[in-house]
Amino acid sequence: MDIKEAIPYILKMPSNKIWVDYDDEADVLYISFRKPQQANDSIMEEDIIYHYHDKELVGLTILHAKGKS
Repeated sequence: MDIKEAIPYILKMPSNKIWVDYDDEADVLYISFRKPQQANDSIMEEDIIYHYHDKELVGLTILHAKGKS
């Protein structure tokens, strides 16, 4: 996906502030919708881990973020 194609999805995120960190060695992208996240539950679906504080989505961890080259 081209980054421009992702913009509509990013704008629908549950926060107007987003913190992003990328670990190049592990190819993992971390997205936080609040700092600190204080997540108390996580659900993994395929290569995405959804982090929740109670029922509020507070972050995402995306494994294999660059995908296979």
